[in-house]
Amino acid sequence: MPALPILKRWNIMNRYPLWKYILILVAVLLGLLYTSPNYFVDSPALQITTDKATVRVNSDTVTQVAEALKRNGVPPEQVSLEGSGDTTSVLARFNSTDAQFKAKQALERDMNRDQSDPDYTVTVNLVKNTPLWMQKLNAKAMNLGLDLRGGVHFLMQINAKEVQDTSIKGIQSSARALLRDQNVRHAGIERVGNNIEIRFRDADTRAKARSVLANQNNDLTFTEAADGTDLKLVVGLKQAALDRAVEEGVKQNISTLSKRINALGVSEPVIQQQGRDRIIVQLPGVQDVAHAKDIIGRTATLEYRVTDDTITPGTELNAAIPLNSELFTQGRDVPVVVSKDVVVTGKSIVSATAGFDQNQRPSVNIELNEEGGRKMRAMTRERVGKRMAALLKEKGKYTVLQVATIQGEFGKNFQTTGMRSPQEAAELALLLRSGALSAPMDFVEERVVGPQLGAENISRGLHSTVWGFVAIAIFMIIYYQLFGFFSVVALACNLLFLLALLSMLQATLTLPGIAAIALALGMAIDANVLINERIREELRAGNTPQASISAGFEHAWATILDSNVTTLIVGLALLVFGSGAVRGFAVVHCLGILTSMFSAVVVSRGVVNLWYGRRGKKIKKLAIGTVWNAGMDATGAKQAVKK
Repeated sequence: MPALPILKRWNIMNRYPLWKYILILVAVLLGLLYTSPNYFVDSPALQITTDKATVRVNSDTVTQVAEALKRNGVPPEQVSLEGSGDTTSVLARFNSTDAQFKAKQALERDMNRDQSDPDYTVTVNLVKNTPLWMQKLNAKAMNLGLDLRGGVHFLMQINAKEVQDTSIKGIQSSARALLRDQNVRHAGIERVGNNIEIRFRDADTRAKARSVLANQNNDLTFTEAADGTDLKLVVGLKQAALDRAVEEGVKQNISTLSKRINALGVSEPVIQQQGRDRIIVQLPGVQDVAHAKDIIGRTATLEYRVTDDTITPGTELNAAIPLNSELFTQGRDVPVVVSKDVVVTGKSIVSATAGFDQNQRPSVNIELNEEGGRKMRAMTRERVGKRMAALLKEKGKYTVLQVATIQGEFGKNFQTTGMRSPQEAAELALLLRSGALSAPMDFVEERVVGPQLGAENISRGLHSTVWGFVAIAIFMIIYYQLFGFFSVVALACNLLFLLALLSMLQATLTLPGIAAIALALGMAIDANVLINERIREELRAGNTPQASISAGFEHAWATILDSNVTTLIVGLALLVFGSGAVRGFAVVHCLGILTSMFSAVVVSRGVVNLWYGRRGKKIKKLAIGTVWNAGMDATGAKQAVKK
């Protein structure tokens, strides 16, 4: 009598409610949707960008590209504006590689006035033919890493010596202005090596100067010395401050490179820090190392300088330029003569936003950091009514962005006017925010991965995954029969869910990522092996088929959870502490664990319930292979399954 309620309970547990089947169906459909963009063939395309800070890519550029292609008899399939802000580019698609290369030559010829210094960069590219309705649902293909797509790899290092040199120059300029403001007299300030030596006539003045400088900057070291009748104060920079400047330089340079490297037409560059003072730049799809280095080296530096008061604006500049000044003839409001002394650089700019002044004229609101604000206040206090120039330096060449008249004393927050349109104000604000390279860098390592090697890596990775899946499927079906087939269905769903998640997250797939996918398949089938063996154990114990199914899934779940959680902890550790290829492996590994738990337990149970649950207690045997008992031969084992 007691067996009936127990059997009834197990029959109910082996029937999923409708909402669970709907959940599985929705998961599978979403998996198919977000995995499918990876199977569309790439189309040849051209990406038109600019590596000049004074040239913008916008809707007018789209029209210019379309007209140039039409004139040259190379009609594109589509011309569109891609990206936004600093990453804006024009993308032109073609139906063949012949049309692609003809169009490249035509655009480089028609859109660049000076071929030696082109305004636009035209880059050969490949784009996915993902349907527009999929793109609107954010269904996009995975990005391919350097080892799969081919491209160039750079390892750059911050030049700590030049960072120190720049810092010492700043200390010298700051000390001179600060002592002048505090009315502390000295007998001269000069740089000696990596220190600043300030001379004084008496000890009291030296002590006062030391107090003034120490209160202003905690990163300075002071040493007192004597040189004949003069007393010296030797000012240096603490090592901790130099290390901090290098670290800040790395972060700022990563941000700047991210904004500027789009000029290469790279759709998914990798720019990340390695160690304390190095930056890795990977550009998939790019094969011209010299051109890539040339573009990366164009990262701009911004400088604010005062104009030379001895030169009257608008006059002919036939006279000799003063020794501490220089003439600029490129840009706006030129020619102009400015001092060689830099007031502040782009490193001091905290933010720059376009707006309007009180007379509704376009303007740019600029905010400097504390040190930059103090330098600007000291300069403007003495130069009200005079002019100041903003200069942009690219590849050793200066461009005058603006020459403005100083209306009054200001510090860290000020407003600059004189722009002809709101668009010009927005472009100037963009240059001020992103034009500065905080610290100089040297190329330490460079290498090229050819596209043929990338294609070979993809082929080998795909074959290893497919043949691994086939081998697992054959073994499971032979050994576990129908339950092995259920396990293969769950494994296929696991692979589908994993690829869909990687595509949704727009992860970059690399060779280590493919290895992680293969590993995820092995771990996922391990969970199904545990479930099948637990069901066999229940059958050996004499339980009914329905009771064995229910108990097998319930008892295996605890073991599956424990093993996957511990493995997930290791994957998270790799993700947190690893870098580069290790992090790529860790991302796929962690996602594979989550999808394998869902597919092995929820999907597999759903398929089993759908097949056996509807038949209730009528089931007399399970197609789960041979159930062996100790001391039982093959005939007896088969009979045990039929009970």
